[in-house]
Amino acid sequence: MKLNKYFLYGFRKSLYISFFFFVFSFFSYSQVTSSIDSTKIKIGAQITYKIQVESDTTDLVVFPEGQTFSPLEMIESYKVDTTKKASKYNLIKKYALTQFDWGVYTIPRQKIIVGDKTFFTDSLKVEVNNIEIDTTKQGLYDIKPIIEVEKSSSDFWINLLYVVLILALVAALIYWFVWRKKPLTEEEQIALLPPYDRAKLALKKLDESNYLKNAEIKEYYSELTFIIRRYLDEKVYDKALESTTDELMQRLRLLKDANQVDLSNDDIKNLETIFKRADLVKFAKSSPDIALAEIDRNTIDMEIDHVKEALPEPTEEEKLLDQKYKEEQERKKKRRKIIITGVIVVTLLIATFVGFSLKYGFTYVKDTIIGHESKELLEGDWVRSEYGVPPIYISTPEVLQRVESETIDSIQAAKTTFFTYGSLLSSLNIAVSTSKFNIPDSTQIDLNLGVENALRVLENNGVKNIITKQDQFITPNAAEGIKVHGTADFPRPLTNNFEKGNYVFLLFTSKNILQQVLLVWRSDDVYADQIMERILNSVELKKAE
Repeated sequence: MKLNKYFLYGFRKSLYISFFFFVFSFFSYSQVTSSIDSTKIKIGAQITYKIQVESDTTDLVVFPEGQTFSPLEMIESYKVDTTKKASKYNLIKKYALTQFDWGVYTIPRQKIIVGDKTFFTDSLKVEVNNIEIDTTKQGLYDIKPIIEVEKSSSDFWINLLYVVLILALVAALIYWFVWRKKPLTEEEQIALLPPYDRAKLALKKLDESNYLKNAEIKEYYSELTFIIRRYLDEKVYDKALESTTDELMQRLRLLKDANQVDLSNDDIKNLETIFKRADLVKFAKSSPDIALAEIDRNTIDMEIDHVKEALPEPTEEEKLLDQKYKEEQERKKKRRKIIITGVIVVTLLIATFVGFSLKYGFTYVKDTIIGHESKELLEGDWVRSEYGVPPIYISTPEVLQRVESETIDSIQAAKTTFFTYGSLLSSLNIAVSTSKFNIPDSTQIDLNLGVENALRVLENNGVKNIITKQDQFITPNAAEGIKVHGTADFPRPLTNNFEKGNYVFLLFTSKNILQQVLLVWRSDDVYADQIMERILNSVELKKAE
């Protein structure tokens, strides 16, 4: 009984597991349908061809690309519309198709790859109707001759105009605030006057003040003594403003005795009397009458004239030093303006660089300014051409150059045409080859030998640490081949160093023909990644007849 119990338990467990895998396999089934929005159109009108795929979320779905709808012409391939329902993806791919000749056409079956399975849609018929023209109401006219038209202007000139306007505005602002000779204020104009004229003007302004009318004797004497002290500070003793009355008078007597200033004893006595009276007004709160204050003002005016007369005439050397001083001041002002302008320009450049970097990315902006070989190739004018017989159609940033190639002895003697850009040791290498073998047409070429030969080419060129992956590759015109890709360490020329790189081999066979596409680029080159992706999407083959 116990054995039967264990047997029944095991049987039930196996049954549950079998049921689970049955349900799982049922739900992992992929469904592919196709439809068109109209079976009848007029010449030149469009129809929408829709492919709907229901698949697991883990399946890779490959839709047809290129002109696979012939005899109808594909105008546009829309992005895949994806919706998720439970553990399923519902993918809808739409194409805009048209035909410019009337008749009944059949859209051929389309190949869709879902995971490791291949599905084909049903063929669909489309009727393209001619447009009837009533010549009794609408006359027929000759074809108009070809006329020249002006080329439409691009946005380049508009953007350039914006840049020029911004630069002009910045230049105008710099000129206005930095380089323009601004009108001098009254204070600046007074500061440029000689010390004697400045002192006389200060006395006149003191007369115009209301100090005496308002009996502000302290303020009046403070301003009066400051005028004469500043004049003496600039022309006689450079510490007159900070000296006490006794110190200043002692200094004037020493200069007189040394014959450096031709002042009389009465002049020094007059100045000393006024300075001491001012000290009493300021510190002892003495209050002389207004008449005495006016007399002291006239005495100061007279003493300013006496000091000017007492000063010796400046020598030529002093005049030269004064001129050099003025020139040095001008140079300092000019240097200051240059520094300010430079700081503004550098700041604007940095701000512009940072702004563009935030919008487009630092690497892109840096490579645009400094230059980058791969970026220039990516954004340049590409060339679509055919290479070999039968031809391989491919778009490349530069025309591939034909070079001599050795015979592929690993399979059998063959006639090979070889076209390339760059080399395996350069940062970017593109190569296309077509080999025709001397074997019967019924003999199938082993692509695995071709893969081994391609990898051997890498090894012979010093490439190390080759990591290989192999997938099926289908071109837009439904040509099937093998894609061998991965990473490796490529030697750097003239050094013992290696750098990480990527490689892709595409191999196709037809009868006794072996066709190959080789792509090699550096791993850290984002522009090369985009170049190679664009090249891979452009590869098409014409079958040998």
